[in-house]
Amino acid sequence: MDKNFKAINEPIIDFEPGSEHRKLLLEEIERQSSRQKDIPIIINGKEIRTGNTKPCTKPQDHGHILGHYHEAGPEEIQMAIDSSLEAWKTWSNTSLEERAKIFKKVADLIAGPYRYKINAAAMLDIGKSVFQAEVDASCELIDFLNFNIEFAYTMQNTFNPISPDGMKNELEFRPLEGFVFAIAPFNFFSIGGNLAISPAIVGNTVLWKPAPSAVYSAYYIMELYKEAGLPDGVINFIPGDGPSIGDQVLSHKELAGVHFTGSTKTFKHLWKKVSDNLDTYRNYPKIVGETGGKDFCIAHESADIQGLVTAMVRGAFEYQGQKCSAMSRAYLPKSKWNEIQEKLLNEIKTIDVGPPEDFKNFVNAVIDETAFDKIASYLDYAKESNDCEVLCGGGYDKSKGYFVEPTVILTTDPHFKTLEEEIFGPVLTIFVYENENWNETLELIDNTSPYALTGCVFSEDRDIVEEVRSKLRFSAGNFYINDKPTGAVVGQQPFGGSRASGTNDKGGSMLNLLRWTSPRTIKETFEPPHSYRYPFMDEE
Repeated sequence: MDKNFKAINEPIIDFEPGSEHRKLLLEEIERQSSRQKDIPIIINGKEIRTGNTKPCTKPQDHGHILGHYHEAGPEEIQMAIDSSLEAWKTWSNTSLEERAKIFKKVADLIAGPYRYKINAAAMLDIGKSVFQAEVDASCELIDFLNFNIEFAYTMQNTFNPISPDGMKNELEFRPLEGFVFAIAPFNFFSIGGNLAISPAIVGNTVLWKPAPSAVYSAYYIMELYKEAGLPDGVINFIPGDGPSIGDQVLSHKELAGVHFTGSTKTFKHLWKKVSDNLDTYRNYPKIVGETGGKDFCIAHESADIQGLVTAMVRGAFEYQGQKCSAMSRAYLPKSKWNEIQEKLLNEIKTIDVGPPEDFKNFVNAVIDETAFDKIASYLDYAKESNDCEVLCGGGYDKSKGYFVEPTVILTTDPHFKTLEEEIFGPVLTIFVYENENWNETLELIDNTSPYALTGCVFSEDRDIVEEVRSKLRFSAGNFYINDKPTGAVVGQQPFGGSRASGTNDKGGSMLNLLRWTSPRTIKETFEPPHSYRYPFMDEE
């Protein structure tokens, strides 16, 4: 494949009424809804069925079974590790040109014949709206594939050491020695795929564990790899019980790295397990994680109010707030609060809640009963508290699907529970600050949450924007000016945060790929010295 390949962002299809795209997608939704899929473990390219199965259900209709997946046990995990280590012998020595050609074909398949399959699976399995499915499952995964190819070539072509006369110096980007353990979340189809793709593009082999609530949609990526010609064993697919799989994989001496997206609690557990096993490993494993967020919006009195309101609705309620980047706390000026409140509540009144198969619905179901019950507990807490007012929403119903109303909470307590803790649902908490307390509010934002993932400022005053940008420099790894704090685009806004939000290794950039390499420096001397003596040793 051409080493000068340049990626471009995949255009978004609108699926407007009457379009052929809409017709074909609806047909695919119906096709997938009308049958049940038997999902195997994939090890060394072979389908393995243990008989120990779990159902895949629609979050919007939890009585509707899309299929069943087979869980990997200790024997299958060991087989997957062995397969990865064997495949590594060849894949680690496969040229970048050959690896890039395979993953480019995966991207082309998604852009073409698999697009409707992928989007339908994301809508049915993980509750994405048609737009969220298109931008995540199709466009962003295509972008991850194409831009990672470009980044890999850039690494290879750019980092050239100085070679003085008489020698040649090289820098070789080797893969890690061993296998990478990729642990995927439910909420982003593309991120789940990229956790395995980015290490594999630079020559690593991967054990890929999808989230239990997203196995159905994740399996489609494995079908893509097979069709694109990815060699057997490069990416092994091991759905199953997270703690059991993790304990076995993390104790293996050939563990080379962990690529994770999920909760902060789980990531800390993984880090501790790796630390406990340090004496076991051949190398120090690379640990890369993107975790939680309590993402903020700070609005100045100079803000564009309608722009702010739109950002609040989209930032807080798209994909039911199930984004680590979702706007979940907003700090608004008292002088503009009445206007903001009126516009915000009027906008929310127009939101339709329901299944994603009905394209008019903006808010769909949350992922599963565990998530539903957690969100409901926060809503109950708010309803019973004297320190807040539920301005709208607050309702929930799981009789058919896991539906939670878009909810806005107003609190007078700057440390109210829903201002500090990650909820991962369609819940926005607002604190109205006195205009003269602007500086104190910036301090409050920086210190309220342990996270530092995303945040945004709304102001038409450039000096204010620069002040917030400076004072909240370490409060967010992705910072947005006059925009919602969600929707990072590969190649445009490399994504990640620090503090309790992760290692900030910026998925969707060359920085992430570098983490999956172990560079080797090579020095060649054309005329080696023939004496150990240096000039300073000569006699006068």
